[in-house]
Amino acid sequence: MNMIDNPDQARRLARAILSDVAMYNKEKVENGIKNDNIFDVLKDELEEGRQHFFSRVSTDINPEVVYGTAVVDVLIKRAGKIESSIW
Repeated sequence: MNMIDNPDQARRLARAILSDVAMYNKEKVENGIKNDNIFDVLKDELEEGRQHFFSRVSTDINPEVVYGTAVVDVLIKRAGKIESSIW
């Protein structure tokens, strides 16, 4: 399998992985945002997604930053409508 070395493709993959995490764990996301512990609640799912992402993406494009940015964009920003003390 070819490693992804295009930054745009890597961002799309990260967002797709995290969209799946959010979609299949709606209740966990909601509770994690409400209780300000989303990273604890989704620890296993986020790590599984991270491992999948890293297995597909070249280290040349700084995958840690790309994945981390997607976590914020997909899980945190999209959850802005959820009532929480963090905002």
